[in-house]
Amino acid sequence: MKIQERFLNYTKFDTQSSEESESVPSTSKQLIFAKYLKEELEKEGLDDVEMDEKGYIYATLPSNTKKKIPTIGFISHYDTSPDCSGADIKASIVSNYDGGEIELSPGIVSSPAKFPELLHHVGEDLIVTDGTTLLGADDKAGIAEIIQAMCFLRDHKEILHGDIRIAFNPDEEIGMGAHHFDVEKFGCEWAYTMDGGDLGDLEFENFNAASGKVTIKGVSVHPGYAKGKMINANRLAAEFAAMLPADETPEETEGYEGFYHLLGIESNIENAKMSYIIRDHDRDRFEDRKVFFTRCAEKMNEKYGEGTVTAVVKDQYYNMKEKIDPNMHVIDIVLKAMQACDVPPKVEPIRGGTDGAQLSFRGLPCPNIFAGGVNFHGPYEFVSIQVMEKAVQVIVKICEITASYND
Repeated sequence: MKIQERFLNYTKFDTQSSEESESVPSTSKQLIFAKYLKEELEKEGLDDVEMDEKGYIYATLPSNTKKKIPTIGFISHYDTSPDCSGADIKASIVSNYDGGEIELSPGIVSSPAKFPELLHHVGEDLIVTDGTTLLGADDKAGIAEIIQAMCFLRDHKEILHGDIRIAFNPDEEIGMGAHHFDVEKFGCEWAYTMDGGDLGDLEFENFNAASGKVTIKGVSVHPGYAKGKMINANRLAAEFAAMLPADETPEETEGYEGFYHLLGIESNIENAKMSYIIRDHDRDRFEDRKVFFTRCAEKMNEKYGEGTVTAVVKDQYYNMKEKIDPNMHVIDIVLKAMQACDVPPKVEPIRGGTDGAQLSFRGLPCPNIFAGGVNFHGPYEFVSIQVMEKAVQVIVKICEITASYND
């Protein structure tokens, strides 16, 4: 099976996760795809294929040598972002992209004027949406690449490798993907998430991350008689948002700059709920941001009365760099693999996070490698077939180099 066929099959499944859910996985529809993946791995002949009750899938490609080789792993998540619909995806292939505009649907155009990343893929075959849903290359491209690489190694026994473990999990997009990941069962010395962006991306620095939930209790009074009595939760929500620095939002920051990001507001006069994410690469600045966030609520309570505004901050994950730095051999191997596959490495900090960040803090060093998707979480998402094929080559080469790393 060609990798594009494998990936296109995966896009037929709606696996959107939900921040509002308390279940694991957060949406039951994720389990439908998980069962499909489990059956596919069994059909492809992998060993130790299992799926637990929470939808975490594990499997093994056994070693083909008696040589003692570290057990390594490859991980991808199968949920898609809550930010954009993942239902009824209508994917299509733009063959030999010519560098111009792509009409996704009548009146919906993806243009290099708005998305200059397209120009990096002239002459390649791009998989795109119809402009009404996301594509799901984040991270079904990673899943397709891992399985494709395992099949290649299965069929090319001349390439020596140790035990290779693979795992696929739900709920990465809501920061919960690694929470129920069984590191002990996985049994690897180190691993890689195939969850990065375009060709050559290699990431082992990411944001420190927290969620911020704000609830506001208002008082509703007839507006004609409201003076001194009404507390309009709608207006207080706007006031809270205005207290956060206007130049520290995702649309105003880049590189190592952190931010406060307002995800959503639900409000009326009596009640308001606000959902934020808080991000910073620097741990000290991250801690300062959380303090500032809660202090804004305290200041509003000083003005409007105790208990009017409640801010709850919960850590989600931390910068994996402090766990990767003592294990730089896991990076050296990737760099050698990319060089062997003619892939120019792009080592940059992630302005986001991966399951690998949490796993690194649980004793499994786990940097992030490109999967090929571009413009994640929206209807202009695309992935290059040729980049996915390169990702497969890099996975295979990592396994091969690991087998001889200590020679």
